[in-house]
Order: sequence, then structure tokens, then C-alpha cells
Amino acid sequence: MSSTVNFTSAIDRDLLKRAKVIAAKTDTSVNALFNAELRHLVETFESAERSGNQNFKVLLDFSLGRLAGDAAMRALGITSEEDLFVLMAQAHLPMPRLPDAMTQDMVGQLKSLGV
Repeated sequence: MSSTVNFTSAIDRDLLKRAKVIAAKTDTSVNALFNAELRHLVETFESAERSGNQNFKVLLDFSLGRLAGDAAMRALGITSEEDLFVLMAQAHLPMPRLPDAMTQDMVGQLKSLGV
């Protein structure tokens, strides 16, 4: 028998707002969405670990921004970014976000070009 526990966490305000919209549109709760995604992540990771497959760990590290794309491709033995994107989608993992400072730098560069 599984029991539930309450825990406290912090979440980006905009992300929570968007999650509430999805929950409302799908007649569920943010809590149910969170539990489903976390369960998928944990079960996939544990399954890969049991089978000795390190690919999911590499993909998770890439998704969390702890591993650069080129390093992830080397670890996975692939040479195409397209293949990396396909593997991320198959693993049901989001693509990593650039650090905010890098994003702001890119925006600044575009603005200086008059774009």
C-alpha cells in the first residue's frame, strides 16, 4: 500500500500558472500532473539503471543542463544533433534551457543588430 506525504518545493510562477491551465483543460490537478511526470522520470531512470543502460542518465544530465550537447552525443555514440533531439523526445525529457545570462546576452546581440 502506497502512502502519500506532503512536501514543500519552489516553482517558477509562470510555470505554475501554465500548469494550472493544463490541469484545468484536462480536468485534473497540478498535483496529479506533477505526480505522473515524476513517476515517469523515476521509473524510467530505475529501469535503465537496472538494465545497466546509462543512456537515460546521460540524457537526463543533458536535460538538466549538466552536460553539453556535444558531450552528450559523444557519450551516446551519436554524431547528429537531430538524433539527440529524437532520443530526448523518446525519453520524454525536455530540452535544456540556456542559462538566463546566456539568453540575455543573445538578446543583447540581436538588439545591437537592429533585429
